[in-house]
Amino acid sequence: MEAILAKNELSLGRILVVDDNEMNRDVLSRRLSRDGFNVYTAENGVSALTYLYDMDIDLVLLDIMMPEMDGYEVLEQMKANQRLRHIPVIMISAVDEMESIIRCIKNGADDYLPKPFDPVLLKARVSSSMEKKRFHDQEVRYQQQLSEFNEHLQEKVNEQVREISSAQLSTIFATSKLAESKDPETGAHLDRMREYCKILSIELSKTPEYGSQITPQFIDVIYAASPLHDIGKVGVPDEVLLKPGKLNSDEWAVMQTHSVIGAETLRAVDEKHPGNEFIRMGIDIAHSHHEKWDGSGYPQGLSGTDIPLSARILALSDVYDALTSARCYKPAFSHEKSKAIILEGDAVHFDPMIVKAFLSTEEQFIRIKDLFRDEEK
Repeated sequence: MEAILAKNELSLGRILVVDDNEMNRDVLSRRLSRDGFNVYTAENGVSALTYLYDMDIDLVLLDIMMPEMDGYEVLEQMKANQRLRHIPVIMISAVDEMESIIRCIKNGADDYLPKPFDPVLLKARVSSSMEKKRFHDQEVRYQQQLSEFNEHLQEKVNEQVREISSAQLSTIFATSKLAESKDPETGAHLDRMREYCKILSIELSKTPEYGSQITPQFIDVIYAASPLHDIGKVGVPDEVLLKPGKLNSDEWAVMQTHSVIGAETLRAVDEKHPGNEFIRMGIDIAHSHHEKWDGSGYPQGLSGTDIPLSARILALSDVYDALTSARCYKPAFSHEKSKAIILEGDAVHFDPMIVKAFLSTEEQFIRIKDLFRDEEK
């Protein structure tokens, strides 16, 4: 293998001359070098491919008839290789090899150069092929720059979406806290609720019954949306919401409206800004978290799987939290007593699969209950 470098400091490109005839290699190398190209030479196809795999070559002048590996095979391997296939190839041939030239053109060669070499024809065909290579390289660079720009733009968009989502979640959580603040006895209720819902969702995602419904996105969304469950309590009069004793039938009817008020409030948001997944799940949760598996709940009396899955998950979490938290009308029940009450509601109040998930994760429930304790009044 040989290389003849152009005297110019700025080369017009790299050309590989492949010919088993030393005189032909020498003639082409010197002429092309004088024209400003860096020229590399190979005496057979094997050496040529070594150059092509190791270096960035812009153009190949390729003889057809060579020992070890002829021009046909070199051309075939180049066109089969993703990195080499775009390098222009000019076939070197004698005048009486036109059938071979046609075969090479059909197989992907760009041009041919007859022997003996005419300087004007050589320069014209090399210049044309090099221009084609430059256009290709320019397109590749443009596509790379465009891809990098798009990746950068996508990352900026994702960053802004994350910032917006974070702001939205903070706003929603703050609004939910506002609803919660009307009931001074609920304390860290919202913090516990989203942790309970997350734990149950992860456990249910392992089951064949719910594995296809509970995706990682579902888990993220229910964690974000669970604080919306009682947002409708903002619309419940204080004399009902804060009454220390048992509610009468009229007051209980008013209290039950909080699920409809919350859902309607969130539907108004969804109508103005449609497509937000956690708002849609928030609607399901706010509206249906007091429905029961046997159909005896409110506000619609839904039963079984007609109740949205997110609301069924939240229902058990909400009851567990109410049982294990102190209220003005009751002390906090122990985990064991609360567990027993939940088991009584299996397939009555609660989805049996969610009860099983609760039993499988009760140690985690206990840890969360202890971690997010209510402040003592």
